Amino acid sequence: MLNNKTILITGGTGSFGKKFLEMIFHQYQPKKVIIYSRDEFKQANMKMEYQNKVDMSKVRFFIGDVRDKDRLNRAFRGVDYVIHAAAMKQVPTCEYNPFEAIKTNIHGAQNVIDAALDCGVKKVVALSTDKAVNPINLYGGTKLVSDKLFIAANAYKGVDGTTFSVVRYGNVAGSRGSIIPIFRDIIDHGGSELPITDFRMTRFWITLEQGVELVFKALNESKGGETYISKIPSFHINDLAYAMLPNAKLKEIGIREGEKLHEVMVTKDDSRLSYEYENHYIVYPNFEWWNNENYFTPGGKRVDEGFEYNSNNNKQWLSVEDLRCELEKLHL
Repeated sequence: MLNNKTILITGGTGSFGKKFLEMIFHQYQPKKVIIYSRDEFKQANMKMEYQNKVDMSKVRFFIGDVRDKDRLNRAFRGVDYVIHAAAMKQVPTCEYNPFEAIKTNIHGAQNVIDAALDCGVKKVVALSTDKAVNPINLYGGTKLVSDKLFIAANAYKGVDGTTFSVVRYGNVAGSRGSIIPIFRDIIDHGGSELPITDFRMTRFWITLEQGVELVFKALNESKGGETYISKIPSFHINDLAYAMLPNAKLKEIGIREGEKLHEVMVTKDDSRLSYEYENHYIVYPNFEWWNNENYFTPGGKRVDEGFEYNSNNNKQWLSVEDLRCELEKLHL
């Protein structure tokens, strides 16, 4: 489906964009991949990093901000598929600069939607986060609104217009903002005490490869309005600390503002519109106009009423040894 197609990634110099660039050239033969972002330095570094890894004759770097609708309209011309990864993601930064987060995460999302509709983009997949589920911080709140905008945008596509869907996952293992780099820095500097905000805390484990594969699935299968969630294992934060430093001393420091004990991907309220598939869940939209049975992806089973998918009630768990193996695979 992605062969001989033009794909654009907003916020493409981030961890997801880099892994997406590797995997799309490994699995497909795209016509062109456009990296759209606002940081020229990161673009220059990315260009050098991938000079000998992918066919750079098919990669373009566009400087631009999702806040700039005119620039998006120019960049989206001739584009078949858009992955919207650009966002302000740091919780403390969003709390301290709330309207800046709103301008990027909400106004930027609407600009992407408008540009995609106006330029005839076939599909848009927007990246979401567990923090958009029952949000308790501004970042989560802005991403909730963003998700709603992308799902509702399907009402404006007409018969053959742009289709919009969402892919939701939590912190990627080893990415910026995850706990792994923090633990690694302490260990590398000879520290033996690792800070844990709450000893009861659990998280989902997802790799960049799994995140990209879920986006590929959404690009290939979505009919508009779906939210895709991977089936992935959970782990205890304490176990992660011991996997990285077997004799670590753990210090409980208290939950930070805007932090949750457990990650939630599917809420009980969403259970009546959620379907389970072999390796993922799909939450379908709740609109009067979205009632065509043909929209449902075949092979799914409706989850039980009251079902909730969170990192604490998961059926799959990683032990300390499992985590150690996963860290080795990722060279973390």
